[in-house]
Amino acid sequence: MTTTHVVLVSWRDGEADEAEAAIRPLVADFPRSIPGVVDVVQGRSTSPEGKEEGYDYALIITFASPEARDAYLPHPAHQPVAEGIGAHADKVVVFDV
Repeated sequence: MTTTHVVLVSWRDGEADEAEAAIRPLVADFPRSIPGVVDVVQGRSTSPEGKEEGYDYALIITFASPEARDAYLPHPAHQPVAEGIGAHADKVVVFDV
């Protein structure tokens, strides 16, 4: 059974471009660098509804299993992304289904 990991980020004012430039290539490499990552989608909202509630960026990772998600959390390839988000984010929401 797959697990989907959803991360929503609200960047601090003026920090979005710098933060995304640093983390986007690292996130794009997750399927090659982290076992059990099936798919990655990331970016800014393109919704015409305007219901982002202040969130600027989404990262959605599909894992082959809950165990693969659990192994990703301490994985060395994940750490610079988590640190980069933490260094530039005003708010972060993580929701796994």
